[in-house]
Amino acid sequence: MFSLIGAIIVGFIIGGIAKLLMPGHQPGGFIITVLLGIAGSALATWLGELLHFYHDGEKAGIIFSIVGAVIILYIYKKIMEYRGTSST
Repeated sequence: MFSLIGAIIVGFIIGGIAKLLMPGHQPGGFIITVLLGIAGSALATWLGELLHFYHDGEKAGIIFSIVGAVIILYIYKKIMEYRGTSST
């Protein structure tokens, strides 16, 4: 239970920082921000293990998690822009 609440809190912080760092308006509310932060941490952990920055089972740090969240936010923003322009 506490690990779920902790993941939500950390995800919100990481996602919020990523949204602050990305210029322009970002789509999504609270839930998207939390999911963005959690996915950013997962991406950073996966990339860190792939590039041998982290050992198996070791989690990404806050900075690399924010970088992962910014990458996902950029992709998400481009998808949302594409979906918005293709319907007009």
